Amino acid sequence: MMDGGIGFTHGAGGIFGLLFWIILIVLIVVAVRWLMNANGNQSGRSNSALDILDQRYARGEIDQQEYEQKRREISQKDN
Repeated sequence: MMDGGIGFTHGAGGIFGLLFWIILIVLIVVAVRWLMNANGNQSGRSNSALDILDQRYARGEIDQQEYEQKRREISQKDN
């Protein structure tokens, strides 16, 4: 009546037990990664507008006058 000491029964029960643990571990890993990404996005959110503005200026999409005006507006919103 012993199942080899590994905690799984023979046949389909063992396969489903192993599958259960694999799925559980994968779900935990996915949840941890998602939470880490969600926290990272929130901490960098205040600078994202400035980062986008810097990128647009670097690409030449806006001139210096528009860049400085928008930078002041963003800085005022942060305060």
